[in-house]
Amino acid sequence: MPTSRPPKKISPKGDAKKDFPIVGIGASAGGLEALEAFLAPMPLDTGMAFVVIQHLSPKHKSLMAEILQRITPMKVTQIEDGMRIEPNRVYLNVPDKETALFNSVFQLTDPASREGFRLPIDYFFRSLAEDHAERAVCVILSGTGSDGTLGLKAIKGKGGMSMAQEEHQAKYAGMPQSAIETGLVDLVLPVEKMSKELIAYVKHPYVKNRGKSNRIVADTTTAFFQKILMLIRSSAGADFTHYKRTTVSRRIERRMAVHQLDHIGTYFRFLTERPAEVQVLFKDLLIGVTSFFRDPQAFEILATRVIPRLLEQKQGDAPLRIWVPGCSTGEEAVSIAILMEEAVSKSNRHSDVQIFATDLDPDAIEYARAGKYTGNIVADVPAGLLEKYFVKEENKGYRTSKKIRATIVYALQNLIADPPFSKLDLISCRNLLIYLDTSLQQKIFPIFYYALNQDGYLFLGSSESIGKFGDLFSPVDSRWNIYERKDSIVQRSSTPRLPPPQFVALLADWVERKSTQGEIDIRELAEKRIIAQYSPPCVFLDDHYNILYFQGSTGKYLVQPSGKPTLNILKMARRELQAKLASALSKAVRQQTRVVCEGVQIAPDDNSGIFSVDVIVQLVREPGVKQELIMVSFEEKSHPGKIANGNTAPEESSDTDPRILILENELQATKEYLRVTIEELQTTNEELRSTNEEMQSANEELTSTNEELETSREELVNMNSQLQGKVIQLSELSNDVENLYSSTAIGTVFLDTRLNIRRFTPALTDIFNLIPSDVGRPISDITSKLADYDLTASVRSVLKTLQHSEAEVQNKEGTWFSIRTLPYRTVENVIDGVVVSFVDITALKEVEKLAADARAFAETITDTIREALLVLDGNLKVVSANKVFYRNFQITREKTEGGQIFSLGNGQWDIPRLRELLEKIIPEKSSFDDFEVEHDFPNIGHRKMVLNARMMKQQSGKPSLVLLAMEDITDRGHHGR
Repeated sequence: MPTSRPPKKISPKGDAKKDFPIVGIGASAGGLEALEAFLAPMPLDTGMAFVVIQHLSPKHKSLMAEILQRITPMKVTQIEDGMRIEPNRVYLNVPDKETALFNSVFQLTDPASREGFRLPIDYFFRSLAEDHAERAVCVILSGTGSDGTLGLKAIKGKGGMSMAQEEHQAKYAGMPQSAIETGLVDLVLPVEKMSKELIAYVKHPYVKNRGKSNRIVADTTTAFFQKILMLIRSSAGADFTHYKRTTVSRRIERRMAVHQLDHIGTYFRFLTERPAEVQVLFKDLLIGVTSFFRDPQAFEILATRVIPRLLEQKQGDAPLRIWVPGCSTGEEAVSIAILMEEAVSKSNRHSDVQIFATDLDPDAIEYARAGKYTGNIVADVPAGLLEKYFVKEENKGYRTSKKIRATIVYALQNLIADPPFSKLDLISCRNLLIYLDTSLQQKIFPIFYYALNQDGYLFLGSSESIGKFGDLFSPVDSRWNIYERKDSIVQRSSTPRLPPPQFVALLADWVERKSTQGEIDIRELAEKRIIAQYSPPCVFLDDHYNILYFQGSTGKYLVQPSGKPTLNILKMARRELQAKLASALSKAVRQQTRVVCEGVQIAPDDNSGIFSVDVIVQLVREPGVKQELIMVSFEEKSHPGKIANGNTAPEESSDTDPRILILENELQATKEYLRVTIEELQTTNEELRSTNEEMQSANEELTSTNEELETSREELVNMNSQLQGKVIQLSELSNDVENLYSSTAIGTVFLDTRLNIRRFTPALTDIFNLIPSDVGRPISDITSKLADYDLTASVRSVLKTLQHSEAEVQNKEGTWFSIRTLPYRTVENVIDGVVVSFVDITALKEVEKLAADARAFAETITDTIREALLVLDGNLKVVSANKVFYRNFQITREKTEGGQIFSLGNGQWDIPRLRELLEKIIPEKSSFDDFEVEHDFPNIGHRKMVLNARMMKQQSGKPSLVLLAMEDITDRGHHGR
């Protein structure tokens, strides 16, 4: 039995917020260009979240995030397990993980199969439909295969919106084409026009006001609402009056949102002007969403508890009759047919199964009759059942086997208006009643009750129940809503209605074969007598011309040849029949028609006389017969001119013409040669059949290999697109670097670990004699214009110590360079060489020389003048002093420079008035003059001096300095200030 693969359900962190639309984007081969065109015009604040699901190789790192980030202003993020989805962001799926949403939180799970066919887009779309319902949007872009089609159906079933890229625009049209063929895609557009339509759609009240009371179609009794239902009834013949009004109104609102219409009256006029929209709305209301083995646990209960009982209850050769109303595209009916076939094969008993699958949608019925499904049904059908009951098509799809198709009869039927079937053993009506109102359900359950046999079963959907009809049905499994019909408790009010007229011809051969045992005996006796007296001898063959059944006496036409026993009719046929019988069989099978060989003459072995027989070959097709049979009948006719009595031999003429004898001998030889040829052809045919089986087996293996190659090709195409984008990005970066190299005046050379040149800037040619072809040569081979500098030794030292080095070197022309050597580190922090840069510092050297000259000039002046001078910094610390100061005050340079003036000479300059002048007057007025000081100095005695000070502001931005001059006037007598 199939097992479900639901997304991993983990309790979310906090309350889930689902008040913004989520756009799921499915893309595969050729999807990069489509994604860029889709996201480029999308603004930052759309209020939507975008989730991109691609077919990615688990063995290669995806570059999609970097490529798309350059296209869109939204943040591009790779999905992480447990990450909460937020609007105005783009999320990318992770390779080798299945992505799902649960309460707006991403859940990542390991795929069921690491290798082979995977459907990540379907997997995510289905979870998106369950999680966001009407605010889910799916977009199908370029890609091969059919991934995304089943997920699209799930989103449409929940009221979401779907878009697909135009087939002729897609680089690979497989995925868009598969989606469009479902008839469920709302908008088929060029990818560059999708953003405009999508933004308009999410702004519509249907999406924006979801769950709020201000609905567009709030009153379903309005005239326009009723008129829309009338249009559908007149166009499609279906009356939706008793469908649940909320469902109908939401579907109408969804179509209004697609066409950006805000008033129901406007939409009604839109419908009257566009009849095709009426059909689209009709299909939207039918909600034809189904899948194989939907709710696998329910089908498990059906297979283990219900179907075995049905087989046990059936007696004789009466068929099992099953009805699947609302079958949509047939997946549910096929699922039940497979379970029935499995149960019958395990029971070792023959039971005919008749399944009647009906629906209101003619397109869905035609789809179901064809029995063709997309390749992604592998997600729902177990591999064993898929191989057993489906045939792989050339277009990567699957078709149900002939055995399953013969079991099911599809037809249009209105469950409400048309008569039901009767004498049924099982009714499977799943996920249909939930869309009908209570009054209609009250009519349907009694119909089901009267249509079922005494021990019949009713199979409902997981969200449905029998309601107040517990007196009609008893539960078999309440969890999965499987019920058994109760014993008759009420009398039937009327004779059951007959099946629809279109089934009369199909069911003519399936009428019940017996009502009482006595009638069976009389009919069988009559049939035997009539067949024995009036029917010609005949045999029934399989498709290999082996006899399955003899009817009547066939000894005149068929005999067992000598040797190994056989039932092959061509080997058993008399010599006169073999050639024409082989031709007739081949023609009947090839042209699917009835073939008659008239007047075949046969000479019996007992010489009883030549007789003539008509051989009739025709195909036999019966609903109850599992294989196509061939019937060969023999109708004998008397041969004119010959004696039929065995006792009287034909009189031979004594003068028979020798030419006739020769011709008869040649004819006999020809017949013998033809017989041998036929036998050889039969042998060859058997060998060809054996070879064909081997070829089919090899073809299946090649098909499987081709599928794996196709998957790998998609991944390679996708990766190639990403790499192309990366190449473009690297090309732009390379151009930027080249322009940077060309524009800078700094000479730079890149060396590898062997000191070979990797790259250099144009400015380096002024220092080294380099040309472009020198790339790859050792730097030691290149002559330089530097004097007395060993670059090779410096580079080797840096590679050894991994510490940068700096040096100032002058070239032979007098130009100075600052040489900086650093290890070359890769992104992975691996040392892969060195980088050496050469900066021209000649101008700086000239400035330093001028500064040194100026300083020497200033020092010479200060040392020449007679007054003592001090240079103080902003903190009144001594920066320097002239020779006169050291000589007059008998103090050394070491004890002076760096110390504060007030602490010099044991504080001999800590004079309050001087402190006030230096700390307050100088900062405010920048100078003071003729300040007299008398003080007893320890080393030189009593002295009288005049002080002058000036603040010097430096142009370099350094702190200002204070120049303090001291003039000794002790020998001049008293001076006033």
